[in-house]
Amino acid sequence: MIETAKRAAFAAAGILMENFGKITSHDIRVKRKNDFLTYVDEKSEQEIIRILRQAFPDHAILAEESGRNDIPGEYCWIIDPLDGTKNYISGIPVFSISIGLQHNKQIILGVVYDPVHKDLFTAERKKGAYLNNNPIRVSNTSQMEDCLFATGFPFKYKNFLSVYLDCFEDIFTQITSARRMGCAAIDLAYVASGRFDAYWELGLQPWDSAAGSLLVEEAGGKVTDFWGDDKYIQNSYIVASNGLIHESTLRIIQKHFTSYKKVE
Repeated sequence: MIETAKRAAFAAAGILMENFGKITSHDIRVKRKNDFLTYVDEKSEQEIIRILRQAFPDHAILAEESGRNDIPGEYCWIIDPLDGTKNYISGIPVFSISIGLQHNKQIILGVVYDPVHKDLFTAERKKGAYLNNNPIRVSNTSQMEDCLFATGFPFKYKNFLSVYLDCFEDIFTQITSARRMGCAAIDLAYVASGRFDAYWELGLQPWDSAAGSLLVEEAGGKVTDFWGDDKYIQNSYIVASNGLIHESTLRIIQKHFTSYKKVE
C-alpha cells in the first residue's frame, strides 16, 4: 500500500511540476469564495485515483475535487492532489500532494510529497515516520519561548478572524516566531521532522490533515483538536506539536475558543 501511494504521489508530482509557472487567469476557477481550482488539481487527482483504483478496486476514495465514492468497506484513501493551490497558481514554490489511508476510521498510512524540494514524507502506523527513507523525529523543544510555530489564516471562515487574531496574539507573544506556509500538509510534515515545534489551524478538511497527522504521531508528536480530543478530522480544529508543549498550547487556545462547540 505504501509503495502504491508513493507511486501515485510521484505521478501526480510530474503533472504539477510540468505545469508549474504556466497557469493563467483563464485556467483558474472559483469553487467558492477564496477557494480556487485549476485543471492541474483535476489532472493530478485523476492520476492518483487511477493508480489507486488499479491496485485496490475495492477501496473507497475521498478526494478534494471529486468527493467520495460509495464503495463500502474497511479502507478509504483520503487525497489532496494539490495542497497549496493558491501558492501554486501564484508561482510560490510551497505546495504538496497528500495521500492518507484510513482503515476502520483510523489513519494507518500517510504520504506527503513536496515535489519542488523532492521531500518525500512517509509514515505507516507503528512503523515510524520518514523523510526520503531516513527516520525523522519531532523537536525536543520544551519551553514555549524557544518555539517556532506554524499556523494558517481562516481565509475560508473570516467570521473567525477576530477570535483567531486574539488567539494568535496570545500565542505569538509567548514563542520565538511563527510561519504561515499556506500548505497544511507541509506544516504537519515540518512538525514531524522537527522544523516546526507546533502547528495549529481551524477550518481544515480531512484531505488537509489525514496524511500529515500520522506523520506527526509516528515521529513521536501529538495531534488533537482544540479541546485535546482526537476529533480533528471531523471538526477541523487541529493542534499538532512535539508533545512537550502541547498542553501549554491547548491552554492558550482554549481560552479563546471556549464558546465553540466540539464535535463528538
